[in-house]
Amino acid sequence: MLAYAPRPTARAGSPRTLALVVGGHALALALLLTARSDVVRQSIFGPTEVVFVPTRPPPPPPPPPAAEPAPPGAPVRSAIDTPPVIVPTPALPSEPVAPGPPVTSFDRVVGNAVEPRPAILPDPPRPAIVRRAARFVTPADLVRPPYPETKRRLEEEASLRLSLAIDARGRVTSVAPVGPADPMFLAAARRHILRFWRYQPASEGGEPVASTVVITLTFQLEE
Repeated sequence: MLAYAPRPTARAGSPRTLALVVGGHALALALLLTARSDVVRQSIFGPTEVVFVPTRPPPPPPPPPAAEPAPPGAPVRSAIDTPPVIVPTPALPSEPVAPGPPVTSFDRVVGNAVEPRPAILPDPPRPAIVRRAARFVTPADLVRPPYPETKRRLEEEASLRLSLAIDARGRVTSVAPVGPADPMFLAAARRHILRFWRYQPASEGGEPVASTVVITLTFQLEE
């Protein structure tokens, strides 16, 4: 005789069934929370509208109170009509001043006073003395002395260096050689210069004075 064992049935409290139930509840809860947050977000964070409210200007200041008219017959007072109040200043008692020495007295002042000394003025500057040298004013036709005939025949020439002394009238008073000089040429030059040469005399401060000049005189034959 064959015997059959009873077939096992699913238990109501199996782990798989519990997992499905829990997952379904969690999904429903998540859907519920998401729907509520969307509703709250739309209601709270809607578009913001800015409205500018115009400010009211301050009220104007109240007008000054009108002055009350003066009663008829009453005098009008002003700052010009009111005389200033002058407060007299008490006079200070005057102290006697000791008289000093008389003006006509020439005695020394005794004490710490310094005796005045006369001011020493510097001497005025002296004007510079202007000196001018003698100037040759002999006419051109009297400048050349005569050529000695002996030297002309010998065809000799010379160059003399001479020192001339000129007085305050402009006349040559002496002729002296400077260095060696031929006696015949020197005598001819001296005679002519003392007789014919003239100078405008030298001057110092506008006054004519004597002076000395050194010249070079050349005796040269004409070709």
